[in-house]
Amino acid sequence: MATGRALAERDGDRWLGRPETEWLGPVRDFAVAEMLALIRADLAALGIDFDAFVSERELVASDAVDRALAALAERGLIYRGVLEPPKGKVPEDWEPRPQTLFRATQFGDEVDRPLQKSDGSWTYFAADIAYHHDKFRRGFANLIDVWGADHGGYVKRMQAAVKALSDGKAALDVKLCQLVNLFDKGEPVRMSKRAGTFVTLREVVDEVGKDVFRFIMLTRRNDQALDFDFAKVTEQSKDNPVFYVQYAHARAASVMRHAAEQLPPAQLTDAALATAPLDRLADPLELALIRQLASWPRIVEAAAEAHEPHRIAFFLQEVAAQFHLLWTKGKDEATLRFLVGGDPELTRARLALVRAVALVIASGLQVFGVDPMDEM
Repeated sequence: MATGRALAERDGDRWLGRPETEWLGPVRDFAVAEMLALIRADLAALGIDFDAFVSERELVASDAVDRALAALAERGLIYRGVLEPPKGKVPEDWEPRPQTLFRATQFGDEVDRPLQKSDGSWTYFAADIAYHHDKFRRGFANLIDVWGADHGGYVKRMQAAVKALSDGKAALDVKLCQLVNLFDKGEPVRMSKRAGTFVTLREVVDEVGKDVFRFIMLTRRNDQALDFDFAKVTEQSKDNPVFYVQYAHARAASVMRHAAEQLPPAQLTDAALATAPLDRLADPLELALIRQLASWPRIVEAAAEAHEPHRIAFFLQEVAAQFHLLWTKGKDEATLRFLVGGDPELTRARLALVRAVALVIASGLQVFGVDPMDEM
């Protein structure tokens, strides 16, 4: 493994034959730093820049857990008590022992939650309380956590803690994400933890590119499983949503380039097109596209408020579909072409519509961190 080789290059045989108490700390610190560097590199390949990384170990070492729990204790929300046995079959190692508990039931949870293990160390829940307490203190009231689907049972207790810590001033939205199933030409890509065969995020990004990966990952709700087919997401067809949307933008850019060959630049600026006589646009497909474009601000607002970026992906596919339909109809009917000889006012109106399509698609792609394509 690369990390092991890097450690060997740095330390040689320094730790051979030495007791664990001497090598565990330095080796652990080196491995954590290497893994974090790898994570940062993968995120950079995806165009993601984290402002802050938080370490649970550092939270404990800096007494952040003690401070967060002290804030809850001041309000009488922490006590010593004995929990009821778990419902159903009781585990063999369960025992009714006094524990330090958070009054989660006061904030919508089913039971109060332990904060300390039997050896006196903090539970994961206690460290998570400290993390969210720190985030709230730094001025964030709308918190979003992204978890795996197998953590659904943890949601209520964490939301209860955020309510308690913020006195109801903060809200926690937990996004439980389902698995991504990898395919290649319809065949599952086999992976096995036991055999050590797996596909990394970086390998997928290197294979299909940042833009394709980002867009495809946002074409589903977070709570829906996603089938990611390497062949499908790179093919040039209407069945590939990335290509379909990017091709619409490229087509719009192509129309504007052809217009620039026939019209003076002053007539093609956004300011000039904004004064075009849009009442000349009367075909049902043109009107449908205009209505679609007009809903863009509401779509962005609704997606942001609901924390559902997939709404933008759906919207962009719908805009692309409407524009492709209009393009195809214009090829069949000369009167619907974008550049109309002998009718400069209708030409300006249609170019204004084409430019609007390009602007909206580019805006939507940029929300996703995807670069719009001018040529394909």
